Amino acid sequence: MRSARNPAIDHGAALRVPPAHDAANWRKLRMWLGDDGRATGEAGAVEVRTPDGPGVARPGDWIVLSAAGAFHVAHAAHRAGRG
Repeated sequence: MRSARNPAIDHGAALRVPPAHDAANWRKLRMWLGDDGRATGEAGAVEVRTPDGPGVARPGDWIVLSAAGAFHVAHAAHRAGRG
């Protein structure tokens, strides 16, 4: 079975927000976000500049970089509705 290709889908890359104690992966995440990410007052959370305004990502959430170059926050299923 062939799948239909949808040109409206903007494929890109994603990184999962690591636990607060995972210093090595936090360094990678901060480098990847650059000026589009900043620390919040909450341990393990990061504020991300998105096309819809600031989004907060917490451990377990995904930060998606679209092929168009914009970041988006995808909250983990157990966190839906927060953030």
